[in-house]
Amino acid sequence: MMATFRDSVMQKRGGGFGNLVRRKHVDSEHANSSSSSSSGQHQLAKALTVPHLIAVGVGSTIGSGVYILVGTVAREHSGPALTLSFLIAGIAAALSAFCYAELASRFPSAGSAYHYSYIFIGEAVAWLIGWALMLEYTIGSSAVARGLSPNLALLFGGPNSLPSFIARQAIPGFGVVVDPCAAILVIVVTGLLCVGIKESTLIQGIVTSANICALIFICVAGGYLGLKTGWRGYELPSGYFPFGIEGMLAGASTVFFAYTGFDSVTSTAEEVKNPQRDLPIGIGFALSICCTLYMLVSMVVVGLVPYYTMDPDTPISSAFASCGIEWAAYVVTIGSCTALCSSFMGSILPQSRILMAMARDGLLPSFFSDVSKSTQVPVKSTIVTGLIAGILAFIMDVEQLSGMVSLGTLLAYTMVAISVLILRYVPPHEVPLPPSFQKAIVSVSLRHMIECSSSDVFVENLEVYDTNPENTPLLVKKVALVGYSPTEKVVRKCNFLVNKGNQRKIAGWAITVICIGVLILTSATSIFSVHRTLRYMLCGIGGILLLSGLILLTFVEQDDARHYFGHAGGFICPFVPLLPVASILINVYLLVNLSAATWARVSIWLGLALLAYVFYGRMHSPLQHAVYVPAAHVDEIYRTSSNSLS
Repeated sequence: MMATFRDSVMQKRGGGFGNLVRRKHVDSEHANSSSSSSSGQHQLAKALTVPHLIAVGVGSTIGSGVYILVGTVAREHSGPALTLSFLIAGIAAALSAFCYAELASRFPSAGSAYHYSYIFIGEAVAWLIGWALMLEYTIGSSAVARGLSPNLALLFGGPNSLPSFIARQAIPGFGVVVDPCAAILVIVVTGLLCVGIKESTLIQGIVTSANICALIFICVAGGYLGLKTGWRGYELPSGYFPFGIEGMLAGASTVFFAYTGFDSVTSTAEEVKNPQRDLPIGIGFALSICCTLYMLVSMVVVGLVPYYTMDPDTPISSAFASCGIEWAAYVVTIGSCTALCSSFMGSILPQSRILMAMARDGLLPSFFSDVSKSTQVPVKSTIVTGLIAGILAFIMDVEQLSGMVSLGTLLAYTMVAISVLILRYVPPHEVPLPPSFQKAIVSVSLRHMIECSSSDVFVENLEVYDTNPENTPLLVKKVALVGYSPTEKVVRKCNFLVNKGNQRKIAGWAITVICIGVLILTSATSIFSVHRTLRYMLCGIGGILLLSGLILLTFVEQDDARHYFGHAGGFICPFVPLLPVASILINVYLLVNLSAATWARVSIWLGLALLAYVFYGRMHSPLQHAVYVPAAHVDEIYRTSSNSLS
């Protein structure tokens, strides 16, 4: 009987499309400790606190772009209203930050958006998000490293003043310009990240502090000059909104990408001492500091000189020079160099953790999941990441690929917001466990089947189900016990879960309708090649679908099963479902408005990634042999397994 039982519960879960949407185990304390002990893997160091997380978040977010964006966006979009553009963009980024904060504190494991997508959406989507994030961090880190040498050259006196052994050199006959300075930066940062997470975040904190000091100098000195000269940039006949409200909003959509990077904090979740408390605080403070600095810098710079006279390449230095302070260019250059260094560290760090997380899930070779016993960091993943980024930075100008960074970020933000909706309204009933837990599953299953058969919860037609999650039947597969037909009858009845089933179906369809409505609405408002009448019709259809799904979801009660997922406590995202839906709408709108060339490049990359999933990831996924059990009983199974081993 036991052999037949074991064979029946170890069936593969579905096939075809079912494999694409299979979801991984939610990471509870029991799961993490048990999986690490059974696999013999070393754990990442629990060494990070709030100051470390703020250093990672601010360092990853404030790159050298802020030293250029203020001039470009002010001249082309916002004018003196640039400060409001940064404020609106910061609020839009905060919507994603709220979603990240809840998931990071509830599921503190390496992998960030890949990890959350794998828990709530499915394996195939998680695979694509993981590869999109790797592309984002690879291109982003290479572009940052490549931008260091021209900024260093300014400190030495001019564009061509670097020593020859680190200066850019053109290779005759190949049309390739190599950058030794970028390669050296990659080597240094990669070696630093291999030393240890606490040491690397300490250095990043020091470099980030230097960058913040440079920005504070710009604000203080610029404020003094503005008071002295009378804020000429605000005394314009065109007023505060020379390009109108539309221009200010267009500027907000452009500077929104200056806030990308705070999600790097969530990639270190597994290395945080108290993730339920520290991760939301770290994300919130990092984003608040960045928004405040952006607004202050933009407020000062656009007030010093009229927006139309700004130098688009060096707006801050030229603004100070117009007031007679040419030496301020050195302070700005130092700030730009430190911003590049900290931003580069913030790109290499999360990518190595994503590689490690995908390898631990079986979707990549186990080589990437190794954690060094001495340093407690994924050294192999870090070295591979640094090697790829170093080669790209050395031989290739990746500035034309920078749009791919934005696309990967926006895809991740969208999946995180959708994951929050799924967590609240339709959390998975069941989670997979490896076949090694078979004995514990059988033991707990028989115990609960006896309870089911002895209680009066079930009736013959089973129209009502007990709402207590502890009474949830254990096996969600329909298992046949040979020779035990009464028990089989009880098990099959236990499998038919009807507790709030209609509400879950309604919520699931509402989330689907919202996503479809957002896609139709944003596409119709962004694609101007379509006839106006058809655009208006599509906008109306998309808007109706979006509002209908949102209203329907508002009146559906959130599922109580969400309390049994992941770690207890932590941050709770407010204003659900409105806040996640607003985040989805903003992110998809920005996605649709990316260039066709960017979409073409990323589509090729994701197409190759999908082929890799079909021929490798799908076949090596441990979920193809998993046993699915109700989430409410996972901890009980782990306890039973631990007791039997002891």
